[in-house]
Amino acid sequence: MNKIFVNLKKQFLPVTLIIILTWARLIPHPPNFTPIVTVAILSGYFFSNIYLSFLTLLISMFIADAFIGFHEHMFSVYISLLLISFIFYKISEKINFKNLFMCSFIASLIFFIISNFSVWIIGGLYDRSLSALVECYILAIPFFGNTFLSTVIFAYPAIFIYKSLSSQSVQK
Repeated sequence: MNKIFVNLKKQFLPVTLIIILTWARLIPHPPNFTPIVTVAILSGYFFSNIYLSFLTLLISMFIADAFIGFHEHMFSVYISLLLISFIFYKISEKINFKNLFMCSFIASLIFFIISNFSVWIIGGLYDRSLSALVECYILAIPFFGNTFLSTVIFAYPAIFIYKSLSSQSVQK
């Protein structure tokens, strides 16, 4: 029983950071300027159990979406976030302040590719042609910029807080 409490205490900070970042989606913001890609990166980075990583990500996203509203592209958003979380879970030991910028870019690119493919395929805005797919991606470039910028802006402080507070708790 004591082991369960120790594990819960260890997971409190990461879960809290992810919940705070997820709830930041509720604050008015420019299009795609949210911490959701950061949440996916961090849920893969923080937890040693992939199922806890996925569960934390899905629950926090679902609760925020309950307030924001559900939409037709949720499945592709969730799939892209789970893929990002899985990738960063697998490489979590290699993530540091030096390569976090590149990690943010790669994660934002994954989100961009999957979510905009969904817009093209089920959004009803584009023909089902290669030129329409290319047009969809070109028109979404400004959204990619916001996604990438917000991922960088939210990821660095979150990892800094996590590393700082984790090292302080180890010193005590």
